[in-house]
Order: sequence, then C-alpha cells, then structure tokens
Amino acid sequence: MARMAGGGFLLRIDDIDQSRARPEWQAQIVDDLGWLGLTWPEPLRRQSDHLPAFRAALHHLWARGLLYACDCTRRDIAEAASAPQEGAAQIGPDGLVYPGTCRPDHPSCGPMPDAALRLDMRRAIGTLAAQALRPPLAFDEQGCGPEGETGLIRLDPQVLIEKVGDVVLARRGMAGSYHLSVVIDDAVQGVTDVVRGQDLFAATAIHVVLQRLLQLPTPIYHHHRLIRDEAGKRLAKRDDARSIATYRADGLSPANIRAKLGL
Repeated sequence: MARMAGGGFLLRIDDIDQSRARPEWQAQIVDDLGWLGLTWPEPLRRQSDHLPAFRAALHHLWARGLLYACDCTRRDIAEAASAPQEGAAQIGPDGLVYPGTCRPDHPSCGPMPDAALRLDMRRAIGTLAAQALRPPLAFDEQGCGPEGETGLIRLDPQVLIEKVGDVVLARRGMAGSYHLSVVIDDAVQGVTDVVRGQDLFAATAIHVVLQRLLQLPTPIYHHHRLIRDEAGKRLAKRDDARSIATYRADGLSPANIRAKLGL
C-alpha cells in the first residue's frame, strides 16, 4: 500500500514497556520481516529512545487538568465495576471501563506525580467541545472494523465517556502508555496511513481524542482482519501461536506464508 501510494513503509519498535522488551525479540522481528521481503528506512524508531517527548505530552495534559492520578489495582477496578449498584460491567478498549474511583471532583493541580495517570474523558470531551470542533471528532477508515465499519467513523462523545472511559496514559515509572506513545510517534514520523489489526479498532477512538487534545494530525486508518489458525482462533503471542520463525524452520517460503494469508 505504501509503495503504491508513492510512500514508504516504516518499522517501529514499541518498547516503552521495558519489562516486555528483549533485544533478541527485536532482532527476530527484523529478521522475519526481512525474510518476507519487507524493507524500511534505517534507523528504526524505538520508543525507549524518545521518553522525554512522551513525558512532555503528559505534562501538557496534566497542566490543562485533563489527567489525574490513580492507585487502583486491577482487582480494585474489577470489584468496583461489578458492584451491584453499578449494573453490568462495561468492556472497553483496555478491558473493564474504569468506574471512576479515583476521579477527582475538580481538575488535579500541582506537580505531576510519578503515578498511574488517567485521562479524564469527560473533561477531555468538554475541552474539545469548547473548541467548536471543525472537522467533527472522527477518523477515515479505509479498511473495516470488526462489525464492517468503514468510511468516515464519527465518534459519539457519550460513548467515549461511558464505553471507553478514563484510560491510563502512564504507569508509575513509565513515560507513557501505548495510546499516548503511538499518537506522538505517528505525528513525529509524519505517518499518513496506519495499517493494523481489527483488535485495535476500538482503541482508535482514544487516539483521535489525544490527537485533537495535542493538536496533532489524524492519519487514515486501515484495520485488517485478524490472522487465525485452522480452528478460527487468532494467532497471538499470549497463546503461544506459531511464529514466522517456526514456519521457516518447517521449510515454508515467503510465498507459502502469503498464500496462507490469502495475499
């Protein structure tokens, strides 16, 4: 797609969470993609090399009263979300929608703490509404979402508040979350088109909100179907799915891999 459009294909290493990053894993990514025939400009952008940029964005949002500190554990959130008075727990892009336990009544102020920081979605939407959004809060989907969503995808403010909620933008000791870092990386690298799996379709709403808050451009998005095994289960690292290296060891060629994907 990039080459047909006269553009370039970028490989970026999302290693902001160093507990889940290993040099050998990065080397395997580079080796496997090169074996498949993909090329990209060097040097690669590694998120771990650009932590100050993510912290600067967090400070900007904190100073505007759009973030707050949260010390809830996953168990705390699950128990609060399942409380009888809360009704059925909502599942959002990051799992259970945060029930607002730590959300302050007034914008947080003072120095930004080294803590988990959440975006106050209601205040964020209010801030954007006060700016008289032009164009509307939306993104251009050239692929399709899990339910076949395509074309101009308009974001409903109330859905963002109730079904996406106050997502985490930084964890203690980390410069930012996936959501924040990819938005900044895309802007810095001049990314015009983002190609990724349908499992990230719901997260795109978060990214569009952050792009507007940080006055960054919104790329065109192409969400593609997930790669699944013969039983229909998606191939994922967490499920010990077969890797490209395993297929290579079994004697498959790049053409065989493309055929498996229907390309």
